[in-house]
Amino acid sequence: MSRTLVIKLTAGAEEPERANQAFTVAATAVAAGATVSLWLTGEAVWFAVPGRAESFDLPHAAPLADLLTAVLEGGQLTVCTQCAKRRDLTQPDLRPGTRLAGAPTFTEEILTEATQAIVY
Repeated sequence: MSRTLVIKLTAGAEEPERANQAFTVAATAVAAGATVSLWLTGEAVWFAVPGRAESFDLPHAAPLADLLTAVLEGGQLTVCTQCAKRRDLTQPDLRPGTRLAGAPTFTEEILTEATQAIVY
């Protein structure tokens, strides 16, 4: 049976360790063969804007841009629709492969059988 991991990140660059942990777990799960869905909410939505992950730096941590690339290549990256609107972000502002979705989609994902949800 295939397992799915849904990760919701609610912190941005203002909480670097929490932000990096979510990306690290997501990229590690992708590498392990899990189905991964990483949701960016609140200030975390800025990481989906080109250049933002590249400017993030946390000592002794994998580069966020590399972790984000791994998620985009092997999983699903989603930006909260309402969070994006509050920051005047639209689909063209986001990295290719990023989707915009809201609570109904998130709820559907986390209620699917064999799914584990984690919030950072």
